[in-house]
Amino acid sequence: MGKWRSGAGLIGGLVAALSVSAGAAAAGCSDGKLELRGPWGQAQFSVEVADSPDERAQGLMFRDRLPRSAGMLFRYESPQSASFWMKNTLIPLDMLFADDTGQVRHIASNAAPQDLTPIRGGPGILLVLEINGGLAKRLGITEGSQLRTPLLDQTRAVWPCSP
Repeated sequence: MGKWRSGAGLIGGLVAALSVSAGAAAAGCSDGKLELRGPWGQAQFSVEVADSPDERAQGLMFRDRLPRSAGMLFRYESPQSASFWMKNTLIPLDMLFADDTGQVRHIASNAAPQDLTPIRGGPGILLVLEINGGLAKRLGITEGSQLRTPLLDQTRAVWPCSP
């Protein structure tokens, strides 16, 4: 992976690397992809899905890097209070906690590697997206942003998949 650029070049490069083209947005959802939008713009991530208790327990532990446009998406069987920690996690992460409509309700920024302090997302959480630490701030992602993924009940989704 190349070196990070600084200043406006960094932001422009990230937006270009993560932005969703109009054609891709019209195509709807696909497995292994997650789209995110808000007043700040749009982004797309390649995601690994952790939807079983064992996969959620393992998460991104013991990994020493995460590609810039990648993440891990945790999905629960039903909305609940979600809490994470960084035990055995070697890289800083941003955690985006979303409800069953796909709306981001809480963002935990730059969770410190190896920290055992609980990171709470609040009640009613169905999905949690983990991405590289600091990336949410660099892209301008805010609470209220919307996720689009086939893992949501499309009749409830604030940004449903296209048919």
